[in-house]
Amino acid sequence: MTPRTLADGQHSRIHIVDVDSGETTLVLESSEILFEAPNWSLDGESLYVNGDGSLFKILLAGSSEPERIDHGELPALNNDHVLDPDGEHVFVSCEDGHIHRAPLAGGSAVRITNEDGRLHFLHGVSPDGAELAYIGLTADEDGTWSPPNVFTIPTTGGEDTQLTDDRFPDDGSEYSPDGTWIYFNSERASTVPGHAQIFRMRRDGSGIEQLTFDERVNWFPHVSPDGARLAYVSFPPGTEGHPPDLDVFVRTCAADGSGVRDVAHVLGGQGTMNVHSWAPDGSRLAYVDYPVETEDRP
Repeated sequence: MTPRTLADGQHSRIHIVDVDSGETTLVLESSEILFEAPNWSLDGESLYVNGDGSLFKILLAGSSEPERIDHGELPALNNDHVLDPDGEHVFVSCEDGHIHRAPLAGGSAVRITNEDGRLHFLHGVSPDGAELAYIGLTADEDGTWSPPNVFTIPTTGGEDTQLTDDRFPDDGSEYSPDGTWIYFNSERASTVPGHAQIFRMRRDGSGIEQLTFDERVNWFPHVSPDGARLAYVSFPPGTEGHPPDLDVFVRTCAADGSGVRDVAHVLGGQGTMNVHSWAPDGSRLAYVDYPVETEDRP
């Protein structure tokens, strides 16, 4: 696996949207680096995004020039990264198939996940910073992936706990702010391949509840800091997985799945909002789109 790159004529654009007013601000546009998956710093003054296999910091006040963070010999990053609640570290998934903990200021990282034959894709850290929720799967020699399942592991390393174990793909596992729930997307209720919807379960894997029930394909639920709302990426009907360069919506709803609203309509999908993208005050979301230049857009 290698970091994604922009197609000819394509740009990556990082936006911030006020979820109530709909007012949108363009933070950064690049024709050179395919930026993905914005996180907010705990003080709300910066965004962290990945691109070209590295993590970047973008200050929201003054210059928006992205600063590449040097993590030494850490393998190339993908777009699964979550800030440690301590405000000083970040947990990242890398192209070696493992999750690592690295300093936000740069420096050497520590591997968290075990040599268990699985690929590990990070999505959530518990509010107390003690546990990670990740997606684990195996890949055959021909490149075929097994159905992904939800696992947890202590942030200091140790024994994994498998929370889902079935033939239905599960992904996007993220904790509620009170640590009671793990939200995720799953195909467990679908009758056709790819039709993922949003679910939640208790932290021990019990009490699974379906929250969205529509014809679109819904991925990456992110819980607002007050626990009242979800944001997620809604793909067109018939989509399998979470591919790039599709006509998608960034949507919000109540934490129980009611009151669905569109807050952005973009060319994107993969990379748009793979990780927790709420501002600390819960008023705004960060997301990325990937427009392609045409004769109508010089």
